[in-house]
Amino acid sequence: MKIKDLLVLIGIIGIVLMMIVPVPIPLLDFLLIINISIALMIILVAMNTKEALQFSIFPSLLLITTLFRLALNVSTTRNILSHAEAGDVVRTFGSFVAQGNIVVGFVVFLILVLVQFIVITKGSERVAEVAARFTLDAMPGKQMSIDADLNAGLINEVQARERRQKIEREADFYGAMDGASKFVKGDAIAGIIILVINLIGGFIIGMTMKGMSFSKALETFSILTIGDGLVSQIPALLISTAAGIIVTRASSEGNLGHDITKQLTGQPKLLYIVAGTLVVLGLFTPIHWFTTFPIAGLLIYAAFRMQKNLDREAIKEEQLVEEQQIEEVRSPESVISLLQVDPIEFEFGYGLIPLADTQQGGDLLDRIILIRRQCALELGVVVPVIRIRDNIQLRPNEYIIKIKGNTVARGELLLNHYLAMSPGIDDDSIAGIETTEPAFGLPAIWIDEVTKERAELSGYTVVDPPSVVATHLTEIIKKHTHELLGRQETKALIENVRESYPALVDDLIPSVLSVGDVQKVLAKLLREKISVRDLVTILETLADYGSYTKDPEILTEYVRQSLSRQITQQFTSLGDSLKVITVGPSVEKKIADSVQQSDQGSYLALDPSSSQIIYHRVSEQVSKLIQSGQQPVILTSPTIRMYLRQLLERTLQDIPVLSYSELEPSVEIQSMGVVNL
Repeated sequence: MKIKDLLVLIGIIGIVLMMIVPVPIPLLDFLLIINISIALMIILVAMNTKEALQFSIFPSLLLITTLFRLALNVSTTRNILSHAEAGDVVRTFGSFVAQGNIVVGFVVFLILVLVQFIVITKGSERVAEVAARFTLDAMPGKQMSIDADLNAGLINEVQARERRQKIEREADFYGAMDGASKFVKGDAIAGIIILVINLIGGFIIGMTMKGMSFSKALETFSILTIGDGLVSQIPALLISTAAGIIVTRASSEGNLGHDITKQLTGQPKLLYIVAGTLVVLGLFTPIHWFTTFPIAGLLIYAAFRMQKNLDREAIKEEQLVEEQQIEEVRSPESVISLLQVDPIEFEFGYGLIPLADTQQGGDLLDRIILIRRQCALELGVVVPVIRIRDNIQLRPNEYIIKIKGNTVARGELLLNHYLAMSPGIDDDSIAGIETTEPAFGLPAIWIDEVTKERAELSGYTVVDPPSVVATHLTEIIKKHTHELLGRQETKALIENVRESYPALVDDLIPSVLSVGDVQKVLAKLLREKISVRDLVTILETLADYGSYTKDPEILTEYVRQSLSRQITQQFTSLGDSLKVITVGPSVEKKIADSVQQSDQGSYLALDPSSSQIIYHRVSEQVSKLIQSGQQPVILTSPTIRMYLRQLLERTLQDIPVLSYSELEPSVEIQSMGVVNL
């Protein structure tokens, strides 16, 4: 055990022994001075803390100091009643305050007791109780705020854990302060009881046992009682004040003195008003002018000096900002910072600012958090932080979405309207501003609040502007996720798998494949909207086949076959069959004969006329299926799937191309059309 820990234990045991063993008067004087010193130290520390948790030991310290004061009270009471003496400290306090008048001494003592008990102790107790209650009530909201910042990428896991621990410590601290304040209240009551015992008991003992006269007993024990009460109540008053400072302290960048001087002197013009009020009091009231004018003059002078200092600081800040801007322009780092490109940007005109302004009821930031969570669940990737900013170059109601600095989508909103999409049969009574739904390109109209209910009754799909933006942004992110997944992001995903499957990752990387090879496979899967959330299965497949080929196209086909259950469920509902457009033997043979091999891998070398014929035949079958209200899916053999996908990628990018090996044997396949040459 360390010496400091041992000293604390000895001190606690000594406090308990003081209540039992008589303490010599010289030692008692020494302990009383220590009590006053500890109280001064506590209030000074409380004033110089920036936040309550910096003095987290205060509740326990409050209990120990209260016990110490009660032990001193017991010792002084024993000496007063036994020897009619309690040492120089007690007698000095009693004589100095009484000044030869016992009544004045008692009045001053009672005022101190009432101030501590009614004003400071009761107030601190109430503030501690309210602070504990509000801290506990605010914990769920603070936890949600931390989770939101973590999901938005504003903080990392370590910072989130530190914030959660701080919230828990705050709750524990204010709960402990709520309980510890009861000891201060009990100490004040005990002080009043001890006062009565010392006075009455001492008076009786002095006259009956010590043979003192009435006046002598009254003088002796009154002075000792007042001194004993002051010696205990003044430290108690200081510690109660420290408790009030701690529980009312808000977090800031400075201590209490810094905050008081900064905030009270931050508006010097108010001092002129106070000085003017004092001048009026000196001129038009019985208060003489020579009492108010000097104070008014000091306030005017102080306000003048403070205003000059504020003006001087403002000029210095402006100069400092200008110098920093000049240095930033001159420094090479300023050019490098311009090279940074945000992965995703959402820019909007000034008319759409209420969408992102929480004070105006905007919930766009919350919706973006949900979008990132949705993409993580559906696609298995962490979407980068989305940069949101207003752009005065856009039209007031226009917005654009950028991927790596390039505009990939744009739209226009009417905030006080709703977007209504027809169920297929238009209602002539539903009138509005014609537009196009931005996410899927469907015809729609903007309607007002009055028309909304009638449109819903007519079967229209009605959505509010924030939902339109959220849907559009979600679809754009899903469409371009493969562009957002780079080597760094892939490495983060792999490291996440390493925590649970270290043998798998060590076996694959870097001995079989590099991070770049894995990134290419994942990007190809995401390009066709195949989720990579089951990364363990993907890495297992790459570890199995990566030693045979490094071609990302072929590796992607192996991975797709391993994800057959996932792919089947993605394109079929539970219990439903899969309606597909099959590729005829003539098309498969034509594509297979056109595959060429090279050192970099295989590629499709199909003549333009054959490509156009295949485009035309596939488009015909897709159009028929869309007109019947069904989602088109093209089904072909595993050997040509990737080549057919390459052929159709530019014109029919959103049409899934599957192979027989990617479907579960239990799924029922219904051919709705055949593509033949």
